[in-house]
Amino acid sequence: MDTGSSLSWMQCKPCVIYCHSQADPVFDPSASSTYSKLSCATPECSSLKAATLNDPACEADSNACIYTASYGDASYSIGYLGKDVLNLSPAAGSGSQQRFTFGCGQDNQGLFGRAAGILGLARDKLSFLSQLLQVASNGFSYCLPTATPAASSSGGGYLSLGSSALSSLPYKFTPMLTDPKNPSLYFLDLTAITVAGKPLPVSPDSYRVPTILDSGTVITRIPAAAYTALQAAVVKAVSGKFAQAPAYSILETCFKGKLSEMAAAVPRVGLVFRGGAGLDLLPRNLLVEVPEDGITCLGFAKSPTIAIIANRQQQTVNVAYDVANSRIGFAPGGCH
Repeated sequence: MDTGSSLSWMQCKPCVIYCHSQADPVFDPSASSTYSKLSCATPECSSLKAATLNDPACEADSNACIYTASYGDASYSIGYLGKDVLNLSPAAGSGSQQRFTFGCGQDNQGLFGRAAGILGLARDKLSFLSQLLQVASNGFSYCLPTATPAASSSGGGYLSLGSSALSSLPYKFTPMLTDPKNPSLYFLDLTAITVAGKPLPVSPDSYRVPTILDSGTVITRIPAAAYTALQAAVVKAVSGKFAQAPAYSILETCFKGKLSEMAAAVPRVGLVFRGGAGLDLLPRNLLVEVPEDGITCLGFAKSPTIAIIANRQQQTVNVAYDVANSRIGFAPGGCH
């Protein structure tokens, strides 16, 4: 489930080049009487460039439309663009069954875990939401479970569509913004980061970069000045009890030990957005454990020109996208 991309795709047999191991059986389009490939002459194929930032290709013998979906961590999926019937739960009402355009992946490489594919929740016209306007025009909400569910009693995650998805919890809202350069993404204003209830000692201008809310990115990026101040606060709190360790990939601030051992030592960190909405980060939202290396790292990286509020920091928080009223809400307390 990815609010940072628009094209939905799933792994499909015969997996001509590569399919990774997934939790459920791989979809077999030949076993579906309602599935059809789309040709390069279709409007959907012409829309791929806007949805994926990659040009479509055409299969020489069949003129079938071929998509490429690529991601910031170098993961990608390549396959046929097709249509099939999408069935939603009865609660979706009259729009619970309709034709749905998606990618049928034949070469799927990268960090997808055991997921069958990607559900694109951004705002391009090929996205899941744009195709389901009758059901989801007002908005949607979701809650992401922890990466290690056993560590939490928050239960599994969910995705809910339509106006009913926006009214069941006491959300605190912040304006939903749009960037003309990236109109399909969801932006908001990050105004401060707090540690133990106090704002980091940085200029308010430090936060004046575009900030994307993206459930498909793993690690949150923040401006360099804010990262340096947050890093100093975490090191001060933790380093007296846990030895520092070398950096791991883009994670610069690491310590030797388990997340569960460090939980009591780390300060409470909050992300504050315009209007007072925010994310209060529990230790499992703040830190990332790397068990094979015996280390735990601060789950943030620095970025000079953009900020991204990513998957880790959203876990076990109910997040509402009130599209009709251009606002985004947060309700803590586990997935309900």
